Amino acid sequence: MHGWQHKWTTADLLGFVHAGVDILVVAYLIYHLIMLAKGTRAWQIISGLLIFVLILWFSDWAHLTALNWLLKQMFLLGPVAIVILFYPELRHALEEVGRVGFWGKNFVGLEKEDVFVMVAELVRAASFLSDKKIGALVVLERETGLTEIIGTGTMLNAAISAELLETIFYPGCPLHDGAAIVRRDRIVAAGCTLPLSDNRDIGAMVHTRHKAALGMSEQSDALVLVVSEESGIISVAFEGKMVRGLRDEALRDRLMQGVMGRERPVSRRRRAKAQAAVKATVSPFTNLAPFLTASRGAQKQSAPAPPAGSDGPGTSPPA
Repeated sequence: MHGWQHKWTTADLLGFVHAGVDILVVAYLIYHLIMLAKGTRAWQIISGLLIFVLILWFSDWAHLTALNWLLKQMFLLGPVAIVILFYPELRHALEEVGRVGFWGKNFVGLEKEDVFVMVAELVRAASFLSDKKIGALVVLERETGLTEIIGTGTMLNAAISAELLETIFYPGCPLHDGAAIVRRDRIVAAGCTLPLSDNRDIGAMVHTRHKAALGMSEQSDALVLVVSEESGIISVAFEGKMVRGLRDEALRDRLMQGVMGRERPVSRRRRAKAQAAVKATVSPFTNLAPFLTASRGAQKQSAPAPPAGSDGPGTSPPA
């Protein structure tokens, strides 16, 4: 009797464990599905489907035979309709499942000090471009590979620096209309073409550069930095959402959070060390932006200036 009772207790405990694991897995999946759908067009469609199911139940309860029959016929087409209506969201969900980050692992390809140096250069470039109201679009590759996007631009494979970014997005540069792609701590390509967002809820007032940033963040886990050419406002797009009006510390913290995930921030001592390393770095592109500015001003002169005089730091465009 005692042995039988022991076996029953073990089976009962195993049943509770199996049921608990089953419930946790289902709850985890439902939670992530809700998080994926929240704030998107899929959330509105899900609300409509819930209303449809409630009406179907009510028609059956109230014995509304004709309405119930019609709704059941429509319900038979449900799987096909769901695939058609949720095609973009289903694709995005499958991409999320395929990413390591979906399961809670952050992509950290560099040491914290190196990441801070990279972010410091991005913040410095964004601040300069914002003050000058020069449009910019920088994509930080995370876990989703951007090889196809990189193939649409010009390969650079250069160390990231504020001066190089300022030169790339200078209006006279052939690459300024596209996006710069950052992989780890290097600018691998510039002048790249990004997919535009197909979200109809963003409104017609959003410009093409911001639509491209949202589209890139919707189709990948990339972090996208945008500088508005019209207003100089700095924004960051991530996971189909955009945060606007970021400057200095707020921008640095947002970029660090996006790149490092939930890792602890860099200490003040390490930050100062990284800043000193940035200041000590001499970039070969440091004088390119003044050179291009001077060249552009020289071209507007009534008499063309000789090539040797176009790179002088004192040359300025006419008033």
